[in-house]
Amino acid sequence: MSRVLPPASHRKIPATVITGFLGAGKTSLIRHLLETSNGSRLALVINEFGEVGVDRDVLLGCGLESCGDEDVVELANGCICCTVADDFLPTMRMLLDRPDPPDHIVIETSGLALPKPLVKAFAWPEVRTRATVDGVIAVVDAAAVADGRFAADPVAVQAQRRADEALDHDSPLEELFEEQVQCADMIVLNKIDCVTGRQRTHAEREIARHARPAVRTVCASHGAVDASILLGLGAGAEDDLVSRRSHHDEAGEHDHQDFDSFVLHPGTIENVDRFMAGLQDCIGRHDILRVKGFLHVSGRPMRLAVQAVGTRLQHYFDRDWSDGEERTSSLVVIGLDGMDHAAIRAGITG
Repeated sequence: MSRVLPPASHRKIPATVITGFLGAGKTSLIRHLLETSNGSRLALVINEFGEVGVDRDVLLGCGLESCGDEDVVELANGCICCTVADDFLPTMRMLLDRPDPPDHIVIETSGLALPKPLVKAFAWPEVRTRATVDGVIAVVDAAAVADGRFAADPVAVQAQRRADEALDHDSPLEELFEEQVQCADMIVLNKIDCVTGRQRTHAEREIARHARPAVRTVCASHGAVDASILLGLGAGAEDDLVSRRSHHDEAGEHDHQDFDSFVLHPGTIENVDRFMAGLQDCIGRHDILRVKGFLHVSGRPMRLAVQAVGTRLQHYFDRDWSDGEERTSSLVVIGLDGMDHAAIRAGITG
């Protein structure tokens, strides 16, 4: 039997919160979600870091009509759970006040976010009558958990921590992992293709130690989990805060340091293999934490997406350049405070 929904003006708009460490596969998961959403109007709120909106462009690169430019909102002022009043609530008001609001809101948190404070924000009077947390999805890197690291690149996660002046918690990685799993309504054990059977079993046991009763774990590779599985959980998480344990319900503020980032414009790339080899070498020599961006390759109608976390470097053509779009190359380079900009520029651009 089909279910008759009340008019949109009388329904709470469902929102899905997606958590997980840097490199766990949150963006890949969201892109697959968009591709399998069957035309539903989705709005995305992403905790982007850096001067080039790379995660935003990766998602817009899906080419779907249901994912327009106006449907992707970046929150770049710090960890979303620490800037709720300043960033998140105004963004929610903006989305909810649209004449034609979205069918569903998907929120990608930064890797440092504590999910519970964000869920609490849905209980605020200005939001609770108009939106509800359909579910919290924790994306877990199977190999990292099996190895006891929890994040694929702990150094890069620490760099995120130092970069965020709004951050008011300094949780160890293991504790952050517990926070994300304890608050989840579904757990995606990602990168399952990168682990052995024994490692998978170890990761599943580690998740089971912290997950709430009856919370389902879904195994995935490259974030390939369909929207029909991720959306429509109906958790109403804002009304179920007691069961979502947290180490930081009464956490105090902590000091944190700065680190460094800059944007590099290497121009048109003539030889992709040679450029990537130089980039890989430069990342290792200068202890670069992260590189992300897009490149214009000579003679190719598509832009080349580049993602590096530590020494793990990936590149792929993600979409055609649009008519009238300026074909430029831009990379965000992230490293510890004091990295040598000039040497890195020379190393990457030759």
